[in-house]
Amino acid sequence: MLDKLELKHLLIALIVLTVVAVGGIIITVKIITSDGMPSLSELENPEQKIATQIFSSDGEILDHFFIERRVPLTYSEIPKDFVNALVATEDKQFWNHWGVHSKRVVGSLIKNILAGYSKEGASTITMQLAGNLYLDRREATMKRKIREAATAFQIEKTYTKEEIIELYANTVNFGRGSYGLQVAANKYFDKEPLKLTTAECAFLVGLLKKPEYFNKRANYNEAIKRRNFVLSMMLEDNYISQNQYHKSINEGISFMQTNIPKNQEQNYRRLANLGIAPHFVEMIRQNVLKDKRLSEYDFYRDGLTIYTTLNADIQRALNKAVNEYMPSLQDMFDKSYSWGKNSATLNKLLDKAVKEHPNYKEAERSRKQQVYASLSTSKSFIDSVKNTATTIQVGVVIIDPTNGAILGMVGASPKFMLENPDAKYSLNHAVQIKRQPGSAFKPFVYASALSKGKLPSSTIASGPFSYTLPSGEVWAPRGSAKDSIGSVTYTRGLVGSINSVSARLITEVTSPEEVVQLVKKAGIDSKLDPVPALSLGAGGDVSPLEITGAFEIFVNNGVFVQPYYYDRIENRQGEVVSARKMSNAVTEVLEKEVAAQMTYMLQQVVQYGTATRVKNYLKDVEAAGKTGTTNEAADAWFIGYTPQLLCGIWMGFDDKRINFNCLGATGYGGRAVAPLWGAIMAEIYKIPNFPYRQKKFIIADAADTTTNDIEMLNIQKLPYPMTKRQQETEMPFSPPTENNKADTGTFLQNEAIIPTERMQLLY
Repeated sequence: MLDKLELKHLLIALIVLTVVAVGGIIITVKIITSDGMPSLSELENPEQKIATQIFSSDGEILDHFFIERRVPLTYSEIPKDFVNALVATEDKQFWNHWGVHSKRVVGSLIKNILAGYSKEGASTITMQLAGNLYLDRREATMKRKIREAATAFQIEKTYTKEEIIELYANTVNFGRGSYGLQVAANKYFDKEPLKLTTAECAFLVGLLKKPEYFNKRANYNEAIKRRNFVLSMMLEDNYISQNQYHKSINEGISFMQTNIPKNQEQNYRRLANLGIAPHFVEMIRQNVLKDKRLSEYDFYRDGLTIYTTLNADIQRALNKAVNEYMPSLQDMFDKSYSWGKNSATLNKLLDKAVKEHPNYKEAERSRKQQVYASLSTSKSFIDSVKNTATTIQVGVVIIDPTNGAILGMVGASPKFMLENPDAKYSLNHAVQIKRQPGSAFKPFVYASALSKGKLPSSTIASGPFSYTLPSGEVWAPRGSAKDSIGSVTYTRGLVGSINSVSARLITEVTSPEEVVQLVKKAGIDSKLDPVPALSLGAGGDVSPLEITGAFEIFVNNGVFVQPYYYDRIENRQGEVVSARKMSNAVTEVLEKEVAAQMTYMLQQVVQYGTATRVKNYLKDVEAAGKTGTTNEAADAWFIGYTPQLLCGIWMGFDDKRINFNCLGATGYGGRAVAPLWGAIMAEIYKIPNFPYRQKKFIIADAADTTTNDIEMLNIQKLPYPMTKRQQETEMPFSPPTENNKADTGTFLQNEAIIPTERMQLLY
């Protein structure tokens, strides 16, 4: 029997416990009903920030754009080993409880009450999901734990266990900006989730405790221990066998194991983080953000999927060729360029760089002179300015000429990409720069002349030429006094890139206005002045993408197709919200016969002219194209094509005051750029199962010559068809003249050959 004192104490204890219990219930109800708890609608339709994904045409992920990088999976796409590892480590009773693990919660609650704060967690997978989706997890408080428990209970009422796992796997943070299993599998192991090994699944689950700690290479041993702990939990719960356990613990963590030298690791990591086509992807991002048709979508949160035109295999081949070629050219330039001879240029570059430096711009007026003096005399700053100014930049674009699809793109030199952390957001030299194209523009002058009824075998004078402009000023093309070799065929003029021939064509056969009209139809939107100097590519600036796209008209039967970079964009429900429209993108610019004649002539440029170095790389693939070099060798070009691929390259410097003059002829388009073009194409044609396999040009309907001079021509067949106008106005071959007996037109083998010493002057 209890005495009165004991009964009194027991009664008091019961009253206290009742008060505490009632108070706890009241507080819990208040917390649950206060702001911050998700509504039923929010529970049924949780807001998830889904990353926009960008795919190559062959199904490879090029990049993601996100606030939190997330790509959703369905439950069937989640590896069983991942689910088992998660349950074994985080919540053994997951399949049995109703959102809260009672024993763990009670034990944790007692410890937290005694400690006076939230010292120990007891979160189930469902409670963690509640925090991930709906609640502010920045504070480890009892209030948050109560809300998590209440929300977890509601989640369990709303979703099946499999759906809870699916939501969890799509929202949890794996570190390195990777939210969700899909992104984590890609990021850490470059795999789809279902291809993860048991050990890899265990590693990812192990990350959840301290994602930013366990993913570092420096913490490799700790990461192994954590992963092995997860594997031991799986073994304990019979999710894996003893053999599987031993096999898995002996497996390394592949992304942490590398043969890359430590001093190069940062460069490799930076390039890997940039992706295979950083400037192409950035071009898409900028254009999608500007597209008013997509204004209702949040590019970073709404989970758009963009299917691009880029071919990942072609892009890798392009990257390989550029990365291997550019360092040697850069090294040659660095050894040849003298800042001593260009001190005036350096002073101007330094002045500009100092005034653009944040320290100078943010300095008070009274301190600007001091900051200026400090920066302009700093050796490290001066060296940085020199290095940036003399970095050879490159822009490359590869197009399928039949449909305008951009298949590959390089927007800057590999040296620049390595040295600049924000390189992917830098100037895209394939799209955003505009420079004079030099002789790379000449094919359009010749095409305009052929459209007038002339033929590749038509003749025209070379040598000294001048033209009086409407203003009374006399214009003469550079070097025209030195390129006199008598009357030449059009083909020979283009093969040798003879300036006086181009100048005569644009003033005597066609006109600057007609040439401008032609290239506008071929997609060049940049302002071009209709002046005779346009015949040398000096009438205005164009971008590499513009002029490369314009060359489509030669390889694509005279038809221009607007270059494009994505086929369609889908929302997260898979509905197409934007797609390319072909009907507005196609323009017939040349007659197909003229296009075939231009291909024939441009083939001879590669075979005998300024682009012969291409042949060193392409032994069994026919190629056509044109080199270009501007005044003072500031810009070097080659635009060329094979039967199914079109590729344009520009090389130069961000500041036009720096040029290739120090390299002599080595800095010209034929020597600096044409070999890179050949190297790129050679790499591309090595691709296994390559879809663009055609290696020979097919020129249909080649016309028979129509002349009675059988003895001279021997009834040879022209290597190109003729338009009706050409058949009516022009003999297919010109008869020999007293001054130019060699240029009989008896076939291009004879007419295209120019003495080697002359060719060096005609680059």
